[in-house]
Amino acid sequence: MDIVMVVIGLALLLGGGEGLVRGGVALAIRMRLPMAVVGAVVLGFGTSMPEMLTSVSAALAGAPGIAIGNVLGSNIANILLILGLAALIAPVTAEAAGVEDRIWLILATIMGIGVILVGVTVGRVEGAILLAALALYIWRQLGRDGSAEPVPEIVMGVAPMLLYILGGLATLIAGAWLLVEGASGIARAIGISETVIGLTVVAVGTSLPELATSIIAARRGEAGLALGNILGSNVFNILAILGLTAVIVPIPVPAALSIVDLALVAGSVALLLLFLATGRIGRGAGAGFLAVYAGYIGWLALSSA
Repeated sequence: MDIVMVVIGLALLLGGGEGLVRGGVALAIRMRLPMAVVGAVVLGFGTSMPEMLTSVSAALAGAPGIAIGNVLGSNIANILLILGLAALIAPVTAEAAGVEDRIWLILATIMGIGVILVGVTVGRVEGAILLAALALYIWRQLGRDGSAEPVPEIVMGVAPMLLYILGGLATLIAGAWLLVEGASGIARAIGISETVIGLTVVAVGTSLPELATSIIAARRGEAGLALGNILGSNVFNILAILGLTAVIVPIPVPAALSIVDLALVAGSVALLLLFLATGRIGRGAGAGFLAVYAGYIGWLALSSA
């Protein structure tokens, strides 16, 4: 039954995330926001909603390992697994990652690791600091110059738009609850920590919107969109999800969270920036990303056995 709950929860998260993103983009177009803002804020936030609701639900349910593991594991999977797969399909150029985008990725990563290492609990003060940084990030994104971009035509009515938004949000909430309950049950049944479940099954599951977006973009020859999606999602995961969750309910840092997990969060960002400095992430680099991720999952399996 726990496995069924996880599968249904993941399906609801994927469907709800898709609906929320479609409705959110339609709302942004109706408000005449430039597409740069739509991509950086609306899509970045929308594809991170599964992680947000899952982490909040986990923290409220007393499963801090899933709450924190989901955020860290999603950021690792976004770079090593999802971007690795996208690069295998089509080389990813660095054009979609400006200097400020890279700086925000570095700052968010440092802040996320810092609030976890600073004490035994990620409390409301730390959460408020992350949310303040998120507000600054969104303000900077809204300040982007979109004057040279064509304004898309409104293609969705108000009623369908609201249905997508409200229906997507309700579906996400249901999916997050099922996923947390099922994942917690699996962890208890097979005797491994909720943190490992959060870093793997839950993290990859809640990253399905990013996976779908990046793979579709790569297959259409727009691999740069995959990179922009990953950068924005990773920033939101830390600043918005970890920040909001900690403000709602302080999160005890799980004992099962190791320095290796935190090192790989930082290391994956460093690896990404290294290849971006060369101007592209080719198929060889994509295969390397996937190999590192496979090694990490293998290490988790052995260490939790």
